[in-house]
Amino acid sequence: MLIHTVKRGESLASIGAEYGVSPDIIGGLNGLSAMSPPAVGQGLIIRFPKRIHTVRAGDSLSSLAVIYGVTVNALFRANPWLYGSASLTVGQRLVIDYTETPPYDFLAGGYVYTFTPRRLLEQTAPFVNVLIPFTYGFRQDGSLYATDDARVLDVAKRFGTEAWMHLSTYTEGERFDTELATGLLASTGVQDLLIEAVLATMEEKGYSGLDVDFEFIGKENALPYARFLERLHGPLSERGYTLTAALAPKTSATQAGSLYEGHDYAAVGAAVDYVLLMTYEWGYTLGPPLAVSPLPSVRRVIDYALTVIPKEKIFLGISNYGYDWALPYNKEEPVAAPSLSTEAAVALALSTGAEIQYDNEWQAPFFTYEKEGVRHEVWYEDVRSINARLALIPEYGLSGALYWNLTRPNTGNLSLLAAVDRRVGES
Repeated sequence: MLIHTVKRGESLASIGAEYGVSPDIIGGLNGLSAMSPPAVGQGLIIRFPKRIHTVRAGDSLSSLAVIYGVTVNALFRANPWLYGSASLTVGQRLVIDYTETPPYDFLAGGYVYTFTPRRLLEQTAPFVNVLIPFTYGFRQDGSLYATDDARVLDVAKRFGTEAWMHLSTYTEGERFDTELATGLLASTGVQDLLIEAVLATMEEKGYSGLDVDFEFIGKENALPYARFLERLHGPLSERGYTLTAALAPKTSATQAGSLYEGHDYAAVGAAVDYVLLMTYEWGYTLGPPLAVSPLPSVRRVIDYALTVIPKEKIFLGISNYGYDWALPYNKEEPVAAPSLSTEAAVALALSTGAEIQYDNEWQAPFFTYEKEGVRHEVWYEDVRSINARLALIPEYGLSGALYWNLTRPNTGNLSLLAAVDRRVGES
C-alpha cells in the first residue's frame, strides 16, 4: 500500500499505468469513477492486487469465499465499491486479496447517526469491529428516550459487526445539558433507574458494550461522574458488557473550561474498561480556519493521557470530516462554517478549480477557493492525514481507533483501514 499525491495533468489512467494497477481499482478504492478526474493535490490510496477473479455465471460471493479460502467480509473489504451488496454481474472483476499484509493490530469502530443511508452502513460495516449509533438520552427521572437504531443494528448483525449503545447528555433539544447531568449525578436513586433501563435496552437490542458521553458537566461534577461510571461498570461487567467513556482532549489535569474540568482522566480511566480521547475540534464551526485534528495537538493529548491511564485502555478519536470557512474570519461575530465530508471536499476542489495543499506540520489537507466574491478556506481529512493518526496507535500501544463519525462517506478511509488494520481482517 502507498499513498499517491495527484500532480497537475495526471489522471487515474496515467496513475494506474505508473503503478501497474487498473484505474477502475484505484477509483474504486478512493470513491471515484475511473473516468472522473482526480483533484490536483488529492491523496489517493494505491493497493496492489494479488489475485483477481472475473465473475462467471453461477458465481456468488459465498462460493468465491470458499474457493479462495477467504471470508465474504474480506471480499467486501477488498472491493469497497460493492457497498456490501452480494449482487454480482457476469464479467465483473473482483479483487480477492492484495499483496500487502496489514502492519497494525488494533480495534476500529465509529459513531453513526441513525439516519445514515443503509447503503453507506453496508459499505462500512465489514471494515470495522464496532458501530455506535448516536445517541440514547435520558430524562430527569432516569428514564431513557430511545433512538431509532433498528437500521444500524440490523446492518451490524448482518455483517457480524459489534454494536455499542451510546448514552449521552445530548438532549432532545440537541445540546449537551449540564443541568441534566448534575441532577443525575446528585441522585443514586435516579442513577439506579437509569442503569436498570440501560441494561434492559442493551439486552433487548443485542448491544455488546456501552459508550458514555457526558460533556460540559463542569468541575463540580468531575468526581460524581467518575463515581457514576464506577457504579455503572459493576452490573455491566457482570453481564459481559464493556464500558467506554469519552474524554475531552486535555493536555493537563488543570486545564480550564467546563468541557475539560468535568473529566478527571485518572478517575474515569480507573472506572471503565476503555476511554475515547476526543482528539478533534481544534478547527471547529465557529473558530478560525485550521485543521480539525492537528497532529502535534493530538500527540499532546495522548502524552498526557498516558501519564494517568494505561495505554491498553485508550481509543484514539479520529475525525472524518472538515469545515468550509468564509473569509475573513471575524472573531467577534463568527459565521458558522458548514461541515463537509472528504468526498464532498474533493468534489468542491474540483468544481472550483482549487489545488489541494498539505500541511506537513499539522498533517492535514486544505485548499482555498472563491465563490460569489467571497474567499473560502477548507480543511478536511484524507488518507494521508488519517494514516498519520492511525500510525499513532501502534506507536503508543493504544487499543484502537473510534471515528467521529462514519456517517460522512469516505471510501478512501475504509480502503486505508483494510490495508493497515489486521484486527478488522479477522472477521
